[in-house]
Amino acid sequence: MIRNSGHADLPLHTGTVPRWLADRMMVLGTLITESLVENFGPDEVLVRLSDPLWFQSFGAVMGMDWHSSGITTSVMYALKRGLNPRAKELGIYVCGGRGKYSRLTPDELLEIASREGLNGDELVRNSKLVAKVDNNAVQDGFQLYQHNFVLTRNGNWTVVQQGMNGAEKKARRYHWCSTNLRSFVEEPHSGVVGDNRGKILNLTDTEAKGARNSILEMSREDPERMLREIVQIGKPASQMILMQDGKSVGGVAGGLTALPEQQELFPELQETNERSIVMPTHHEVLAQDVDLKRLGGVLATAYESQPKDFESLMLTPGLGPRTLQSLALVSEVIYGTPSRFTDPARFSFAHGGKDGHPFPVPLKIYDESIRVLRDSIEKSKLGYKDKSDCIRRLHNVALNVEQNCAPEVDFDAAIKYEREHSAEWDGKTV
Repeated sequence: MIRNSGHADLPLHTGTVPRWLADRMMVLGTLITESLVENFGPDEVLVRLSDPLWFQSFGAVMGMDWHSSGITTSVMYALKRGLNPRAKELGIYVCGGRGKYSRLTPDELLEIASREGLNGDELVRNSKLVAKVDNNAVQDGFQLYQHNFVLTRNGNWTVVQQGMNGAEKKARRYHWCSTNLRSFVEEPHSGVVGDNRGKILNLTDTEAKGARNSILEMSREDPERMLREIVQIGKPASQMILMQDGKSVGGVAGGLTALPEQQELFPELQETNERSIVMPTHHEVLAQDVDLKRLGGVLATAYESQPKDFESLMLTPGLGPRTLQSLALVSEVIYGTPSRFTDPARFSFAHGGKDGHPFPVPLKIYDESIRVLRDSIEKSKLGYKDKSDCIRRLHNVALNVEQNCAPEVDFDAAIKYEREHSAEWDGKTV
C-alpha cells in the first residue's frame, strides 16, 4: 500500500463548474474508479484518493483547472454523484461535501453503517476526530470548509478535506486513509497538500509527543495557577516569578536553576515531506510544469504506434490518435505507480482545462474517451478482455517509449496543435 506525504501550493479559485463539464467529470471519474475496483479492489480506491499527487492528477485528467483548489470540491462532488447510486455494486460510499453538506456526514455514515452492518458510532467518531485534528491540532492558518468521508463496505475509509486561508487566497487539502493509519494523533496523514507557509504548529508530529503530554497535564491544572503562569510568558527571565504549590518561590536571577532539558511547549515544526509539489498561481501550463520526457512518451505512443499494437481499440469506429493520447493518460491514472504523479499538469493534456489551459476542453475527444473506457469495462465484465487489456497496454507502451526512445517534445508546438484543432474537437471553456 502507498502512503505518501507531501505539500503543495493551491491557489484558491472561486466560481462553479459548468454543467457540461460536471456531468462528464461524474461519468469519467466513475469509470476510472470502476476500473480501479475491477483491477485492484475497492480498498485501492481509498489508497489512491489518499495520495495528494494522484488526486491532483485525477482531477486534471478530468478537465478541471490543473492547479486549482477547485479540483477538491469538483472531484469529490463528481464521485459522490457517480458512485453512491452504484454503491451496492462497487462497494464504495462518498459522504459529506462542502459547507452545509459536510455537516451531514454523521447522519450519512449512520445510515450506511446500518445498511452494511458497520459500527456507525465509530465511523462518526473517526469523521469528527480527523476534522478536529486538522482544524485544531494542526494550526496552519487554514479553516476547514470541506469534509468528505469515503468508505468501503468492509469499514475501511479515506477522508479528503480542505481548508481555506481567505486573507492569502490559498487552500490546503488534507488526506487520511485508515488502511495505513497507526494513530490519530501521531503522524496520521497520508499527505498534506497546500500552500507551504514554512513553520507551522503540528501537534501530530512524532516529535511533539512531549508537547501533547504537557497539554494533557495543563488541562488537569488549577485554572487560576495556569492564568498566573501565562501572565509571565514573554517577560525577561529576571522578572519571571516561579510558582510552587501556588506560592512564589523566586525568580531565575534569584538563585533557581532552569531545567537542563527545557523544551518549548509548542514546538514549531518545519514540514519535511518526501513527496512535495508546488502548484503555481499562473493559469497557463508552462513547459516547466510538465515532465517533457513523460509527455513525449504519451504523444509518441498516440501518434507513432502501429495499429497492430492496438487492434481491439483501432477497430472502434472513429477512434484516432488524439483519443489515444487521452486514453494513454487515463490508463496511467489507473495503472501508474506513485512516482508517475509528480507533475499533475501533464494530465491536463488528456482533456484540457475549463479555463482554457493548456487548451479548451475538447468535448468530442472527452466523449470518445468515455465511450471507449465504458465499452472496455462492460466487455471485460462479460469475459471479453481484449479492450480492457489494451487500455492497460497503452500505459505499458507509453512507458516503453519514454524509457527507450526519449522523444524530443516541442512543448509550444504541442499546445499550438491542440489549439488549432480545438474547433474541430468542439473545444469549450468557461
